[in-house]
Formats: sequence, structure tokens, C-alpha cells
Amino acid sequence: MADPLSFYLDDKAQPGTGSNFDVDYVIHYKLPTTSVKEKEEAEAAFIQLVNALSAVGFATEVRPGGKSSLLVFTKIASEKLLTSQVYRYRIQDWLFGVRTSAPNQDLSKYLEEEPVSEAERLRLTYLLITKSNNEGGAGITAQVGKWKYVDSIFPLHDHAFNRRWIKAWSAKYFLEEEDLNRIRDKFGERVAFYFAFLQSYFAFLLFPAAFGFAAWLILGKFSWFYAVVNSLWSVVFFEHWKTKEVDLAVRWGVRGVSRIQHPRPQFQFEREAQDPVTGEIVRVYSPFKRLSRQLLQIPFALACVVVLGSLIVSCFSIEVFITEIYTGPFKQYLTFLPTVLLTIFMPTLSGLLTNLAERLTKEENYETHDAHQAAFIEKIFVINFITSYLPIFLTAFVYVPFGKLLIPYLDVFKVTAQSFVTMEKPITKSWEINPDRLTKQVIYFTVTAQIVNFLTEVIVPYAKRKAFKKVQQVQSELSGNGHELKIKDHPDEADFLKRVRNEAELDEYDVTVDYREMVVQFGYLSLFSVIWPLAACSFLVNNWVEARSDAMKIAIGSKRPVPWRADSIGPWLNSLGFLSWMGSITSAALVYLFNKHDINPDGTPWDISGWALLLSILFAEHIYFAVQLVVRSLVQKLDNPGLQKERAERYAMRKKLLEQTFGHHGHDADLTEEAQGPGHVSSGERITREALEEEARVNATKTAEQLFWLRQRGAAETIEIGRGLISEVSTNLTLNSPQRNTGSSS
Repeated sequence: MADPLSFYLDDKAQPGTGSNFDVDYVIHYKLPTTSVKEKEEAEAAFIQLVNALSAVGFATEVRPGGKSSLLVFTKIASEKLLTSQVYRYRIQDWLFGVRTSAPNQDLSKYLEEEPVSEAERLRLTYLLITKSNNEGGAGITAQVGKWKYVDSIFPLHDHAFNRRWIKAWSAKYFLEEEDLNRIRDKFGERVAFYFAFLQSYFAFLLFPAAFGFAAWLILGKFSWFYAVVNSLWSVVFFEHWKTKEVDLAVRWGVRGVSRIQHPRPQFQFEREAQDPVTGEIVRVYSPFKRLSRQLLQIPFALACVVVLGSLIVSCFSIEVFITEIYTGPFKQYLTFLPTVLLTIFMPTLSGLLTNLAERLTKEENYETHDAHQAAFIEKIFVINFITSYLPIFLTAFVYVPFGKLLIPYLDVFKVTAQSFVTMEKPITKSWEINPDRLTKQVIYFTVTAQIVNFLTEVIVPYAKRKAFKKVQQVQSELSGNGHELKIKDHPDEADFLKRVRNEAELDEYDVTVDYREMVVQFGYLSLFSVIWPLAACSFLVNNWVEARSDAMKIAIGSKRPVPWRADSIGPWLNSLGFLSWMGSITSAALVYLFNKHDINPDGTPWDISGWALLLSILFAEHIYFAVQLVVRSLVQKLDNPGLQKERAERYAMRKKLLEQTFGHHGHDADLTEEAQGPGHVSSGERITREALEEEARVNATKTAEQLFWLRQRGAAETIEIGRGLISEVSTNLTLNSPQRNTGSSS
């Protein structure tokens, strides 16, 4: 499969996409090319990797990955093991209140009534790979500790489904419930919740789009009536979505699943102690240490304001000077200077602050993935709030009302510009406020920026991958392949493996990026659409394209995501509530400042009554809702004897039932036998010519998918083949000799 996009544009089926060869997960194992010592370390870690997978019940196959890497294919060797995992986790769901009833112990009948979806199978398989050893898993965490050579662990795309998905959505205006159910069954509830939110938001945009168009024709800008209706709409949408996500969680069977937390392997505990409520042994980290590190969010937020704010204010000042005051030479070129500066420095500074946010979140040392992700999203929201909204805030609340006072300070740019010009006549003119500046900014962020985001999110990454792959191909030809393996695949597998190698090089899909884009857009609508009522019309068109482009991004531009469960959109719900509340305040202030009855002839709202402005803000009444939100949040975090008793009883019940269910059934003995995988040859089995001929006759009737898992019979042979591939890289590194052909054992 040379190009994934061609699969969706060409009516002919592409080679290698018809089957996933029963593979559950692929482990992309990067091999070092810098020293023989690192190669030996990687080889030892590879042996540990295969043994760890085999010990918990996985069959494995290894193939060359290209570019000094291996592909380790895994699948659960026994359906009995998968069944036990399904039953165990469904029992856990019942104990945590996610399910209303316990699973039936007649497993065959139970699984017929409620079959295992593809998303559930992949999720449980991933947990079996990544869970710690003391929890029954292989304990493999990509790029952490001894697994630093494990670059990624990912499932393979179902390209036949992806193709039907993209074609179906491209012909629809609205997504149906069945569309969301299919996404849930393939990619899990976390991704499905994003598309459900996007669809619900899209449907709700119909009203502000129609009303905004009418307001643009009849009411004009800064209408108090539009501001009131828009604020009410944002509240209604927010409250509707809170109800909608509960409804989806109940229908998808994940209500309360957020209570089941997955531990972070990176969590560093100080000691182990007994929980005074449940009596279980827990890992303890000082809450005071975490609190002291959480308080660093305050200076972090201030640093974001200072760093990003300084850049935005500087570029803003330069832009005002050049576009509205400067009349000297090269003005038509200098007008692009602020944009160039922002393009160069903004991504760099945002990236540095994002890395700092990630480092601070790690220092806060959360026990679970969900807590870590929530804390990180809070910091990301601060960065995006500043970069997205600060320029408009500057124009609305600094440039227009106080421009007469601040413009004289721009003389520093006049002196600087004059020093570079030889002419004696002045190169500046007297400043007059540009009343259309605010509207033009809002139009830019709600129209032009949306188009730019689409290009940078979908088109540019695809073009970069194509160009990068072409450069790699040319470099490989010029350098004689460097340290890369020269691959000769089995003909039955060649197309499939070529496709897998392409998927291994794709980026990880992060639904957080898509949520962030939609939440920022909701902020523009809530905060600033009173300036330009057509904003909702722009967003309506953009979001129809967004749903399809995000689907294409998952299908073509990213690895298939691990199908995690979720019962809501997570921390982004709080962000929506905050923006909805702040939108009412901002709209009230904008209407007061810029309503046509209060603007001076020169276009400036100069005569501002502070008490009247404050009164207009207080009339929004959302201060009450903000206080209510804070109080509710604090009350929910409080623990009391009743909750402690409930927690103790639930823990005792879970412990007792799990011991009764899994305590004495000889499961581990069965697992050891079944973990050897298909085609396993025991050490006591004698290999004869007759046995090999019989095996060849049997294999002649098998499919390519079945033969894929018979080329390496057991973990020992997988290790042997893998060590041979690693040795080849080492030989090329040491002797710098031409590569020899290496493939799968036939």
C-alpha cells in the first residue's frame, strides 16, 4: 500500500488492505545504530519483550520494520484467555456501578447475548500488554525504562471499514446515531464522544447561524438583543450537552466508567501503606508535596501571560504603527512584518510553554492517567486562551477606548523608522482610530484562521510525510541504505507488511487536539460574535468539513487509536462552562462600549462610566452561576463517613467476589499451556521427515493469514529470528558493509 490516500480515491482495492492477518497489536521496536553496546542492550530487551508477551498469553511474530527497526506482531493465543479477560473486566464494571447487573456465569450464552466488540477486544488486549506484572499484565510501556526501544504499540487500521466510513460521511449533512455507534465499536467511546459532541454542536449552530444572519441584516453590530440571545444560546447548549453526554454514557454502557482509573507506570510513590478505610495496601505520595507543585500553576499562568502577552502586544503595536501611522517606503511589505514575527515566534514559544506544562504535570506525580491528563489540559487551556483571544481583547478593550492615550508611546517606532530613511520629510501621519479594525480581526479569526487550521492540520502533514518519505528514499539510494535492513518479505505477506510499515511511521492520534480546536471556536462564538454576527455561519460550514477531515485524519494521517472508554468529554466540559459564563460578561461589556448610541463622532467610546459598565456586567447574572460552580466542585471533593463506609463495603465486596471467581481454578496452568501460540513445537516433540511432510500437506490448505502465524513457532523461534535481524544491524554498524537480504522464515 504505497499511499493510504489512494485507497480512498481509487475505486480499486489496494493490495495489503484486505486483511489484518488476525493481528491484535503491532509493537514498533527501534534498533540503535550508534554503538555495539546499545545494540546488545536492545537485543536483551527484545528477548525480555517476547518472553513477557508469551508469559501472559500472546502469540508473537517478528518481521523487519525498515529503517533499523523491528515489527513485533502480537495476538491473544487463546480465545479462552480473551473470554476470561472479558468476564473479569465486566465483573469489575458491575462492582464499580458501570453495569447494573453481574455477568452471567454461563459464558457461552452470555457472550452470545452481549458479544465482544472490536473496540473491547483491542482495549483489553492493550491492557494485558501494558498492565504491570503484579496485575497480570506484561508490563510493557513504550519509551519508559527498560522498554525505551519500544517506539509505539498500536492496532492496525481496518481500511475496509475506513473506506465505507469516509464515503458514507461525505454524502451526509447530519451524522446519525448509528454512525456514532460504529465509531464507538471501532475506536472506543473516547473518540465517539468527540464526534458526538461535534455533531451536537453542529446541530445547535443552525440557530445562531440563522439568527446571526438576520441580526447582521437588521440589527447590525453590537446589538444588545443579539448579545442576550447569544448568551442564552451558549447556556442552553452547555446544559443540553451535559444531559446529552449522560444519555450517551448510559446507552453505551459506560456511565461512571471514569471511576475506574488506570494507574500511570511513571507514578513515583514514597511508601506503601494500608488504606484506613478499605484496608488495602496502597501506594502513597504526600498530598502536601503535590499541592506545593500544583501551586506552581499560578506562576506558570503568569509566565504564559508575560511571555505570550509580550509577543502579542509587541506585534500588535508594530502592526498599528505600520498600518495606521507609517507612510514611508516599503509600507506594502512591512505590513506583513507582524504576521511574520508571530509565525516565527508564536509556535516556538507555545511549544516551549507546552513542554513546560507537560513537565510541571509530571512533577505533580499523579497516580492515574485520567488525573494526569486533566491537569495537563488545564494548563493547555491557559496557553490557548491567551494565544486565541488576547489580540481581540487588546483591540476591544485597549486600542479603541484608550488609543488616544497610548498611541504617543509608539513614537519609539517612528524614531527607529526615521533613522533608516534618508528623506527629510516626515514618514508618519497623524493617528486616527480605525473603527473597522475590531470587526476585521474577528472575521480573520473566525474565517481565515479556520481555513489555515484546516490546511495545517490535514493537508500540510500529508504533504510533509510524502516529501519526507521521498527524501528518505533518495538518501537511502545515495548512501547504500546506511544501517537499514534490506528487506525481502515473503510474497504472501509483502503487501501487508508494506502497509504496516507505513502505519508504523504515522503520528499518534490525540483527540485532545480536536477538542481544543472546537472549544476555542466555541469561545469565539460566545465571547466575540456580538462584533460580527455572521461568525456562526462560518463555523457551521467549517464544522461540516471538520467532521469529515477529522475522520480522514484518523483513517489516513494517524495510527489507529487505542479504543479507550470515557463517559464524558472530560475536563473540556469545565472549559465550555467557563467560556459560556465569560461570554456573557464580555458581550455585555462590548455592547456597552460600542453600541452606536454611546460612540463619539471619531469612533471612540471615550466617555465611559465605570459604574454603568460594571452594572451591565453584573446584569449578566453569571457571577451567581460561577459561585455555584465553585461551591459544587468543592462539595463533591469532600469525603465524609457515609462515603467512607460505602467505599469500604464496595471494596470488601469486590475483593471477595474476585477471590471466589479467580482464586482456585487452575487458570495460570491453562494459560501457560495456551500461551505458546499456534504452531508451537514442544521441546519433547521429535522432528522427522515424515512430520515435516505432513505439516507441509496441512499448511497447503491454510490461508495466508493462518500461515502468517505459523512461520515462527513459539516465542523461542521469534526471539531467534529477532536476534538475527538485530545482529544484521550490528554487523552493518561495525563493518559498514552492504546489507544482506533478511526475511521471515518460510
